[in-house]
Amino acid sequence: MANENEQIILDDEEIFDKDLLDDLIANEDIDGFREEFLALHSYEQSEYFEVSDDDIRQKMYRYLSPDEVAEFFESLEIDEEEYEDLFEEMNAAYASKVLEHMSYDNAVDILNQLSKKKIASLLMLMNREDAKEIKALLHYDEDTAGGIMTTEFISLTINTPVHEALMRVKEQAPDAETIYVIFVVDEEKKLVGVLSLRDLIIAENDTYIEDIMNERVISANVADDQEDVAQTMRDYDFIAMPVLDYQNHLLGIITIDDIVDVMDEEASEDYSRLAGVSDIDSTDDSIFQTAFKRLPWLLILTVLGMITASILGSFEETLEKVALLAAFIPIISGMSGNSGTQSLAVAVRNISTGDIKEKSKIKLALRESGSGFLTGITCATSLCFIIIILYGQPYLALIVGTSLTIAMTVGTTIGSVIPLVMNRIGIDPAVASGPFITTINDIVSMLIYFGLATSFLT
Repeated sequence: MANENEQIILDDEEIFDKDLLDDLIANEDIDGFREEFLALHSYEQSEYFEVSDDDIRQKMYRYLSPDEVAEFFESLEIDEEEYEDLFEEMNAAYASKVLEHMSYDNAVDILNQLSKKKIASLLMLMNREDAKEIKALLHYDEDTAGGIMTTEFISLTINTPVHEALMRVKEQAPDAETIYVIFVVDEEKKLVGVLSLRDLIIAENDTYIEDIMNERVISANVADDQEDVAQTMRDYDFIAMPVLDYQNHLLGIITIDDIVDVMDEEASEDYSRLAGVSDIDSTDDSIFQTAFKRLPWLLILTVLGMITASILGSFEETLEKVALLAAFIPIISGMSGNSGTQSLAVAVRNISTGDIKEKSKIKLALRESGSGFLTGITCATSLCFIIIILYGQPYLALIVGTSLTIAMTVGTTIGSVIPLVMNRIGIDPAVASGPFITTINDIVSMLIYFGLATSFLT
């Protein structure tokens, strides 16, 4: 929440005057508020709405029409749990009109955050046609192509002449999410081609759509994972992509703005998993909610940590012979874990962006292993000289140096191979979180370190 007398700033430039808008509302200057507020970009309008208190929001609902509110509601960036409270504070009839004026996919995204009881009441108050379209989209899983598609698109039949097609595009344009990509269907509503608005405009009037369309269409199935769809749209630089059912009927389209949201969502999800938490912590989470999100991984890591402790206990005799070995445990385990986490980050990134192909997986693993060996032997050489200078024990230096080299080589190998294997068997590679890889490498590095030490000292 912005402080009083504060102006909203973006990149060190003032984007709107919050004080002015607050004063206009406080003085109930409806015309003045509407003039200032509606002159803002929808993103700026949503920013003002988000930092306003409940009293100001209630007046905004009175001063603005549902379609004007719908315009900036599509740009809101609030926590999912806040939507329930937001729609509780709105009149139900007004809220239903706001949803009607939003694009169907964005309306569905919001409804998915509400209780089933609230969804049912809002749908009953909506226009029948809008409610029917939204209900159809609500049936799809949120993380699939069907869950992020919109049914507001421009389509033409294959046997339409260009002069007639131009009129049909003009008729459909006001309700379409994008007008730049036009999809062509046959009599059974099956997708048969695609063309751009430019192709249509420059074509001769007596030409038929089938003569100018592109028959090679890249599409998504309604059940495809949103991450796969995002990857395809990125690869082909699409601004819109058709979504089909299992019989190739055109159900809807996915636009680039939805894909940007998907990429942001997937990046946040991968980041949270790499950090070893179930979800990114919200600033509004309570102490118990925050702890609950982080607890599962921490419990697993606690159990794995006991394995490390057991390994140290089993080499008690080795430690008694050379107590100084214990001083280098943090270095061996730490460097192994750090190198493994670096390799993990590289592997997960390459998998998520699609940069890594089947043939290059072995190449990646070998490259990371080689990198681990080179960095390991370099660090080990430096450490050996330090140990000889400080402690005058070449055998200890040899044990520590050899262990560090092997541990870092194995660590980078584990960090790259585990996410590749997980991806191969259909598990999100981000599940191989940093803390998990670090703990596994702790266990392996201790076995290497004390195994070598025992061999040298016996």
